[in-house]
Amino acid sequence: MFRDACCSCIFFHTFAKNIILNRMLLNAIIWNFDPIAFNIGSMEIRWYSLLFALAFIVSYLILKKFVFDKENIPVNYLDKLAFYIFIGVFIGARLGHCLFYEFSYYSNHIAEMILPIKQTEDGIKLTGYQGLASHGGAIGILIAVWIYYKKTGLPMLWTLDRLVIIVALAGVFIRLGNLANSEIYGIATNSDWGFIFVRDHDFIPKHPTQLYEAGAYLLCFTVLFFLFLKRKDSLAPGFLFSLFLILVFSFRFIIESVKEVQEAWEADMMLNMGQILSIPFILLGIVILIMALKGMTGKRLDVSKLKLTPDKSNKKK
Repeated sequence: MFRDACCSCIFFHTFAKNIILNRMLLNAIIWNFDPIAFNIGSMEIRWYSLLFALAFIVSYLILKKFVFDKENIPVNYLDKLAFYIFIGVFIGARLGHCLFYEFSYYSNHIAEMILPIKQTEDGIKLTGYQGLASHGGAIGILIAVWIYYKKTGLPMLWTLDRLVIIVALAGVFIRLGNLANSEIYGIATNSDWGFIFVRDHDFIPKHPTQLYEAGAYLLCFTVLFFLFLKRKDSLAPGFLFSLFLILVFSFRFIIESVKEVQEAWEADMMLNMGQILSIPFILLGIVILIMALKGMTGKRLDVSKLKLTPDKSNKKK
């Protein structure tokens, strides 16, 4: 955990240094950030991977301190939730990319969808999982929370109202990881804050949509966290979850309009795949919000009335 935190500090320092120095030279920011943090033997450890791991660590700590400890819920319930969410996010994000964006390829390469390999002219190579879709990750989270509810009895809306707070924060880390990789950026811009992504061999200033999304998700986290800390006892079940869906995916829909398409087949579409996939989440958020405001999402949960099993490993012998 300490090592991840130190690496994160180095990332943000180098990130700021890149912007300040390059901004002094041109009207555009020359982005030539090394995506490799360090090597362990022949294995490359990327900033994206470190930020992804840091997102889970920070999220776990926030949930433990502000939710599970304060509401007297045994920590083993948080451990179970973390496990289900990790699996749900990974499988959902991976399948989301393969099915939503590159189905024509992966339908003929099923093994590459499941395993971190790629068939090349030189044979099969270990490449890692190249391609994760956030909308697929969102679906994976919903399925994971449903399984968690079946296993623990904690209602889905209770869990989602708390979980979405740190999901918004995790989105900030992920988009900064995308920036470190010089990927998922925007279309050409004449603005003074355009980024030239040198490592992607692109020498035209582009919208740094990774930063747009990171800023939007940070705003969502701030709003949701503030409401939870100040008004959680008066908010109807599902309110924070619905607000998350509306805010996050509305921001995503808007930012997608200045983002380059991820696949060539999206170029002729009125709305790109990211926008199309955002619409159902926004509509779902509106429906749940209306239900919450009308008192149709049930009563607020009294955790003390639940029969929760403490973590036996924490009991004194």
